[in-house]
Amino acid sequence: MENQNTHTDSSADAADTSGEASKKLWYVLKVQSNREKSIRESILRRIKLEGMEEYFGQIHIPTEKVVETKGGQRRVREQKTLPGYMMIEMELTDESWHLVRSTSGVGDFTGAAGKPLPMGQKEVRRWLGLGEDEKDEEKAAGKDLRPVVKFSVEAGEQVKVKEGPFQGFEGVVDTLDETTGKLKVIMEIIGRSTEVELDHWQVEKI
Repeated sequence: MENQNTHTDSSADAADTSGEASKKLWYVLKVQSNREKSIRESILRRIKLEGMEEYFGQIHIPTEKVVETKGGQRRVREQKTLPGYMMIEMELTDESWHLVRSTSGVGDFTGAAGKPLPMGQKEVRRWLGLGEDEKDEEKAAGKDLRPVVKFSVEAGEQVKVKEGPFQGFEGVVDTLDETTGKLKVIMEIIGRSTEVELDHWQVEKI
């Protein structure tokens, strides 16, 4: 199993985590694609309806923030990094297993030989956006995460600068930085091959 510019879609109030947290482990759940949020809400409703909050913690849909530019307008949207999957924190009992598995849209837990396999601690922290530092708890709520820029061009492609001081110049994309949204273009200026750093929205594919 993210990328680490992964944004958290988890619910701190999904269930009471003040119980015996040591018994709660994280599992990966296979669900119907494009229904992740509605399935998550269904599980949360059933937990409350059946009074089983003590067996459940957070339910997390791994997402990342993607920056797109269309028609000169810059917008940030959330994109699922693992379509068809979600993470669920729970104490595994016959009752809690049945509640989750009998929810419409839920496939099965990932595991071996039909037995749900809990995630490792490092893997959990990675997909919650916590990194290696135990002090980074705010990131679990999706804070302090940089969006990932979605480029309309790729390295090696011929592009034309449409805005800025180099408007009208053409060149070849050398490198892309998804975190900053900048790219480096090799273009000929005054007879010399020159590397120019531009923002992703300043260029277009030829």
